[in-house]
Amino acid sequence: MRTTMLFAPGNNPAIVQNAGVLGADSIIFDLEDAVAQQEKDSARILVRNALINIDYGNCETTVRINSLEYSEWEEDIKEIVKGKLDGIIVPKIESVKGIKAVEKVLDKQGDIARNIFIIPLIETALGIENVFEILNSSSRIKAVLFGAEDYTADIGAKRTKKGVEIMYGRSRIVNAATAAMVEAIDTPFTDIDDFEGLKEDVQFAKDIGFSGKAVISPRHCSIVKELFSPSQEEIDYALKVINAIQKAKEEGKGVVSLDGKMIDAPIVNRANKVLKLSGLEGV
Repeated sequence: MRTTMLFAPGNNPAIVQNAGVLGADSIIFDLEDAVAQQEKDSARILVRNALINIDYGNCETTVRINSLEYSEWEEDIKEIVKGKLDGIIVPKIESVKGIKAVEKVLDKQGDIARNIFIIPLIETALGIENVFEILNSSSRIKAVLFGAEDYTADIGAKRTKKGVEIMYGRSRIVNAATAAMVEAIDTPFTDIDDFEGLKEDVQFAKDIGFSGKAVISPRHCSIVKELFSPSQEEIDYALKVINAIQKAKEEGKGVVSLDGKMIDAPIVNRANKVLKLSGLEGV
């Protein structure tokens, strides 16, 4: 599970070199917003060489390429696939057409790109409205990432820590991701020094169905991981659900109840998800 996806500027050698030990499940080497136009070429080469030569251990490696509006994006893909790359983050995706364009370039790279996945970054009103179709457009898509900063600018809303203005976008992405059976990754919390605000934001994202969160500071990784991990109360209840299901099967019962409530498929699925996140077995 990608509970933490850490953005790392692709033009910062120190961060690129040490990304695997910063505490994230997945690193996003950024060739887009974090890199000035005059540094695009050097950042691409730096990230490519890092992916070729550095062992990032269990940390998943992804790269946010440049927007499809710019010519650099194809060159980004052609270079970064030469290294040990797991996935590509594609910014400002608004339609299936964008995914197909990226998929076509990946396919042309041959075997070295065969297993590289795609995560569309949804950050416009049009992208939000088309998100389900986008997520169903390619077998390479494994997750979706929400970009609230550009989204609020696009709809003309004021960005706030409470996040009322992005509730619709968040909900739409979670629903589409669930329907398409991919992971939903929430937008970063941008105040790197407000840890209490971060905790509230992460808990809210988890409560409405996100499976992970992007972060822009290594200091946020441990907090996000802890809050996305199941609590002991959630684990205990999940185990009770699974035990009730197994006992019912042994007794040949078709109807299962727990604490006076019927146990149906969604409850079992939720329990299995909790146990999977905890490293335990379900049914």
